[in-house]
Amino acid sequence: GSSQYMSIFSHVHAHGLNDPAAPEFASYLDESDPLRKCRDEFLIPPHDGKDSIYFCGNSLGLQPKQLRGELDGFLHKWHEQGVEGHMMEPHPWLHIDGPLQEPLAQVVGALPIERAPMNSLSVNIHVMLAHFYRPTADRFKIIIEDGAFPSDNYVVESQARMHGFDPAVAIIKVAPRPGAHDVQTEDVLKAIQDNKDTLSLVMLAGIQYYTGQFFEMDKITKAGHDAGAMVGWDLAHAVGNVPLRLHDWDVDFACWCSYKYLNSGPGAIGGVFVHERHSTPTSPENQGNPLWWSPRLAGWFGHDLATRFQTHHSYMPVPGAMGFRCSNPSVLDVTALRVSLSIFTKVGMAELRRKSLLITGYLEVLLDTIIGSKIQIITPRDTNHRGAQLSLLLKETSAVPRAGGQSIAREVQGSLAAHGVICDVRDPNVIRIAPAPLYNSYEDVRKFVLILQTILK
Repeated sequence: GSSQYMSIFSHVHAHGLNDPAAPEFASYLDESDPLRKCRDEFLIPPHDGKDSIYFCGNSLGLQPKQLRGELDGFLHKWHEQGVEGHMMEPHPWLHIDGPLQEPLAQVVGALPIERAPMNSLSVNIHVMLAHFYRPTADRFKIIIEDGAFPSDNYVVESQARMHGFDPAVAIIKVAPRPGAHDVQTEDVLKAIQDNKDTLSLVMLAGIQYYTGQFFEMDKITKAGHDAGAMVGWDLAHAVGNVPLRLHDWDVDFACWCSYKYLNSGPGAIGGVFVHERHSTPTSPENQGNPLWWSPRLAGWFGHDLATRFQTHHSYMPVPGAMGFRCSNPSVLDVTALRVSLSIFTKVGMAELRRKSLLITGYLEVLLDTIIGSKIQIITPRDTNHRGAQLSLLLKETSAVPRAGGQSIAREVQGSLAAHGVICDVRDPNVIRIAPAPLYNSYEDVRKFVLILQTILK
């Protein structure tokens, strides 16, 4: 198991607890957990009158209990204030997203001015590429990972075509080595170096959605810049999951959704990071250029507030990532995100990561010792290269079609659901288990592994 897990394993040993599958073992870990009370802040889907075992925060996070009251408050404000709610307290709608810049900056490791909640993930990637993907006849190639989330593929392919390039030529996909599941950093760096004279953009996932691999963002970003390319990241599975230092790593841009680990609800507002050197007129790169912000997709809510409502006025964006907004944000969405971020602010990413390493390490050890060879953990074993998620490849009979054409992954998922376990699968033979440190317990992990053991028998 991981060194983080082994350290607590030794501590539990000191209390006479030797069997990690024993209820007392998990109970001790839960009682010692500084974040145990965070579970009470979320609504957990029920199963047979009890809490389900919810390991699907990598797909949709759970609803904070406080949210209903905040949404009722918004509806009451709309009722009482009407259009004047744009300017009146509490939470004036004209500035509804501004107060979120600071807590979001803490989550992603950025300056507040570099953050903006807006749109949704795929739209935000298009908005960012409209500015950062500036291909020429000589520099037009884009590097992504092979097996990227389908929408990322669609976005970069359409961007290449819009600029007149054949995606088969313009897009370079870095794949795992034969027999492996994760992508080696040195292979990404080699692809960058091999294409340094024709490379325009590197855009990878911070955490790969299928395998759960956490890419070495700092090394890859530096290599991309050394090759003269822009570097952006899809952080759908990374934000709220792992510590990020986007400003310090010199990332050009990043985009994410907020409905996974950020627990803001299905289809909730996304977010962007834009490094300050690209988004402020006073940066060395922009000084003296009246069109420092161009090219950009422009809209009224990115425009300077002082003249936002005036006609016949030339576009001038507000400094920072907020200047990339085109439209006003959904107040409902921002309300949900504000509630969720209040929990992150209280906990802090460092403490969240500490528990994440422990609880996922506990899951790893139980899978190794109880399930054994019937699965393969295809997520990296090195805890520096993963977040909360472990992806499990079901090995036995994985190539055999199931009744009615159902994959083994779907069959196992259905059996888990019958026992109150909610998880995500990828056909034909991978189940993704993501213990979210804010609301999952060590007892959840213990019960899940014992249920899986019964099913796989």
